[in-house]
Amino acid sequence: MRRSADFAAAFRGARGGAHRLIVAIQADQQADHPQVLVGFVVSKSVGNSVVRHRVVRQLRHAMRERLGQFSPGDLVAVRALPAAAGATYGELGSDLDRAIARAQRCAWRSKGVESGTIAKRGDR
Repeated sequence: MRRSADFAAAFRGARGGAHRLIVAIQADQQADHPQVLVGFVVSKSVGNSVVRHRVVRQLRHAMRERLGQFSPGDLVAVRALPAAAGATYGELGSDLDRAIARAQRCAWRSKGVESGTIAKRGDR
């Protein structure tokens, strides 16, 4: 995502999940987008420019591996918390997995999907 309208749409339909380093927000599907749109929010509280760009590069690479978990048209915003500055790629990846799982559980609950159809912790 690059347009502020896409970020606004993602946050408006916010179904989010947070973990220690990451907040992942997934919005309902948008009909006018044929693919998953992902945007990153890394504020100055994370660190200086070098640190923020390193975090964005690591998150972008981690999200690339996880795009299959989303449906076409989904809007996903990933916000890095200040603790992400000192995290390794593995830590960011595992926190991203947990935050995405929480966001998807929230989205499923809001759509009325039964809890029995959601993957259990051991199934992931």
